[in-house]
Amino acid sequence: MLKQSGTMEVKRIVANINTQQIDAAQHFYGELLGLDILMDHGWITSYGNTETMRVQIAFATEGGSGTAVPDLSIEVDDVEEAYARMKEHGCEIAYGPVDEPWGVRRFYVRDPFGKLVNILMHL
Repeated sequence: MLKQSGTMEVKRIVANINTQQIDAAQHFYGELLGLDILMDHGWITSYGNTETMRVQIAFATEGGSGTAVPDLSIEVDDVEEAYARMKEHGCEIAYGPVDEPWGVRRFYVRDPFGKLVNILMHL
């Protein structure tokens, strides 16, 4: 797609979670999901990696298969390993794991802030 003069392009979308317990993110997002700290200013800590991703934001009336709309969706390369880590550390599994008719295997888990996180991989 060619960029026209005077236009702008969205380069990144960042999910922001309001919390007074920023350090609680390290175990779930850092250790269990393997994300690196990309930025830490004390009042905000960002987790991520160097993977190139497409910019995407989703709006939904349901989460599919009659489930609640998750707050975040995180695609992984091994959903069984992610599930095992979450179970081993006592995370609340809210759904699945299950193979969905639209070609993903996924489960829902609650993060330390009560957010419903959809962990998925494409089949």
